[in-house]
Amino acid sequence: MDIKRIGVGPRMSKAVVANGMVFLAGQVADKAAGGSVAEQTKEILATIDELLAQAGSNKTRLLSVNIWLSDMSAFAEMNSVWDGWAPQGNTPARATVEAKLAGPQYAVEIMATALV
Repeated sequence: MDIKRIGVGPRMSKAVVANGMVFLAGQVADKAAGGSVAEQTKEILATIDELLAQAGSNKTRLLSVNIWLSDMSAFAEMNSVWDGWAPQGNTPARATVEAKLAGPQYAVEIMATALV
C-alpha cells in the first residue's frame, strides 16, 4: 500500500493519504489566530478544502469531522460558518467538544477524514 504525505513537518504531516482515504491532522487558523471564531473557522475550512484537493478529494467525500472549541459558547458562531460551507446532502458524521487548545490565540481546531 502506498502512503502519500502532504505538508510533512518534523512532528506531523498536515494530511496522509492511504488505502483510498485521506486523514487530516487537526487544523488551526494561523493567519486569523487571535481573531473571532468565525474568522478562524473560515480559514480552517479553506485549508481543509486545499488539503483535500491536494489529496485528490473534496468536502463532498468527508466521512467524519471532529471540532474542538476553546469555549462552547462559540458553538453557534462556528456553526454559522460551517453551515454555509458544509455540502448539503453530503454532511459528514461530526462531533464538537470544548477543549483547551495548543495556545490561547486558537479558538477552533478541526480534524477530518475523507475518501479520495
